[in-house]
This record gives sequence, C-alpha cells and structure tokens, in this order.
Amino acid sequence: MTLPTDAPLRALARPIARLLSIPHLVDHFPLLVYSFSLFTAVHLVISPFLSSRLLPQSYAKLRSRRSINQWNIQVVSLFHVFIVLPLAFASLDSEPLKADKLWGWDDKVGRTVAVACGYFLWDTLDAIINFDDFGFLVHGTFTPLLPDHPPSCFVLYLMTFRPFLGYYAPRFLTWELSTIFLNIHRFLDKTGHTGSSAQWLNGIVLLSTFFSVRIVYGWYLTIDFMHSLYNVRHELPLVYLFAFALGNVTLNALNATWFYKMIFAVRKRFDPEAKPLVAPAPTPSADAPTNDGAAAPPANTR
Repeated sequence: MTLPTDAPLRALARPIARLLSIPHLVDHFPLLVYSFSLFTAVHLVISPFLSSRLLPQSYAKLRSRRSINQWNIQVVSLFHVFIVLPLAFASLDSEPLKADKLWGWDDKVGRTVAVACGYFLWDTLDAIINFDDFGFLVHGTFTPLLPDHPPSCFVLYLMTFRPFLGYYAPRFLTWELSTIFLNIHRFLDKTGHTGSSAQWLNGIVLLSTFFSVRIVYGWYLTIDFMHSLYNVRHELPLVYLFAFALGNVTLNALNATWFYKMIFAVRKRFDPEAKPLVAPAPTPSADAPTNDGAAAPPANTR
C-alpha cells in the first residue's frame, strides 16, 4: 500500500542514503518513519490511556515519573516484539541471504530492519530525553548488533541497507523472543503477582527461552558470524572486524552473566532466603527494589 507521504519521505532519504552509502534505505525509509511514529504514539498516548483503564490500580501506584515511563517502555517493548519477530522469522528462509550471508539482499529483511530501526530510534531518543543511565546510553548507542539494548542497534543496523549482514540481522533479532517473558515477569511484579503460580510458570519459560535463544543459539550464531567475517577479513576495514567481533563476544559473555542473575532473581521471589551460588562483591543486585516496590530482574532489555 502506497501512502501520499511515501514519495516525500523517499526524497528526504536519498541524500542520507548517498552520504552513508546505504542505497536500500530509500525504499524502506517510509516504513522506518511510520514505525518510529507508531512506537512513539504507543509510548506517549496508547499505553497510558489503556493502562489507566485496564489496570487502573496498578498504574495508579506508579508514583514517580521514572516508574511510569518504565511501564510505558515495557508496553512498547512488547508491542515491538510482536511486530518484529514475525517479520524476522519470515526472513530466515530467504535464499538470496543464504547464498551470500554478508552482502546478500532481500526486501523482506529490508522491511524487518526498517521496523526494528524505527524502534531503535524511538528508544534512543527516549534514553536521551529521559536520561538516567549514562552507561546504558553509551553502550546502547555504539555497541554492534546488540538486540538487548535497542538503541544500540540503530546506527549499525542501518548498515544492513548497504547491504551488509542481511543474513544475520533477522537472526540476531530472534533473541528478542525472551523479551516477551521478561516483560511479563516485570508486569507480574508491578500488578501484585510477585511469587504467584503465574510468575513461577512464566519464570520457567523465561529461563528456558533465554537459555535456548541467547545462550545455545547465540553462541552457534556468533561462531557462524565470526567464520563469515574471517572469510572476508581482507575485504573489510580492520575497525569493522574488531567492532563486530568484540561486540558479539562481549554480548555472549553478558548473556551468560544475565542468565545466572535471572535464575537468582526468579528464585528469590519464591525463596526469600535464596543465596547466589557465588557471593558477589557488593553491587546493585538483580532483584533490587524498583520505584514501585517490586523486585526487578537484570535489566538486559529496555
């Protein structure tokens, strides 16, 4: 479906695409803008409106501006996952991408990345406007292909439109599958269901999904990704090789750390006496109280 605003938006994208050498951005720039606008509307209008009517008591307990914003961020995060995951899965069987993992192109991945970049752009701006974590913002803005920190991916996922890494972009996005259950876990805390049977069942699914998609599949994908980069090491600038390799290894190490912390955070809700397997140095714990009094698992996604 073509909208009257498509042509002006494509015209706006042309100089950006030429400057950044991302020619495929032009055709998908309208979808990127529409996605950004939709996620912004969910954050500022739709989530507050529906939350205050569907869950009035829980939403009214959110006293601080930060806690209200975090609730609305989680609504947008869920909304994004339910949109981008079907698009990502639909891109997995693309023959052009399988034939050339680094330089291949398919419009299906263009649509997927356009929606994802609209989300990443929204999240980047929210992190700047509602600034409360400098480390998260810096890490998010410059770390490559890290779906755990949506603002991180905006600039680097734009590189898919060169094309570059079209095969891997939707596959890394499938890691967002665990985000569904992480957000449900947080909403159960905030709606007074901490320690309930629903949270126990969701916790099992959360840990199983996180381990499957981020640990098992994550390391497999990283090894394949490294192998592809190594095969074209003479064709890429050294900074590309270093940034993508270091970023992915770092993220997989963080995934393992987060998985351990999530196990402890889930256990803590059902056994107040639960102790970490190894006593860590004094740091902000994974189950530190949030502004609304509920414990929160490690913040590996916004």
